[in-house]
Amino acid sequence: MEFTLSADLPIPFDDAVAAAREGLADAGFGVLTEIDIKATLKKKLDVDVAPKLILGACQPTFAHAALQADPRVAAVMPCNVVVSADGDGASTIEILDPGTMEQMTGTPELAPIAAKAREQLATMLGKLVTAAKEEAH
Repeated sequence: MEFTLSADLPIPFDDAVAAAREGLADAGFGVLTEIDIKATLKKKLDVDVAPKLILGACQPTFAHAALQADPRVAAVMPCNVVVSADGDGASTIEILDPGTMEQMTGTPELAPIAAKAREQLATMLGKLVTAAKEEAH
């Protein structure tokens, strides 16, 4: 089962993080949390991994509507947006597919909310890919 929307970007990690933040803001999503996986694993386990950042994104209207339909969706909020370094100056962005909310809960009222959120996030990813390709040239 696919559970993420993803895009490969031909730009370095730091640029991809900035692009993700800007893209989320343009799509009406705010970043509520941030987890630096690389720094956390280094600190806790003294291991080195490629840069990976989790941005916890939220669009208040969608969040409120989803919680009204099924309060249990709070367990998968905010929406995780993961930016990973792929080496050679490339990056990947993966976003938890909002459609998983309906699949996990079996609450049909979530379908239109999830579909609209998915559409906005997929559009955002498309714009990021286009902009990154233009920037890379």
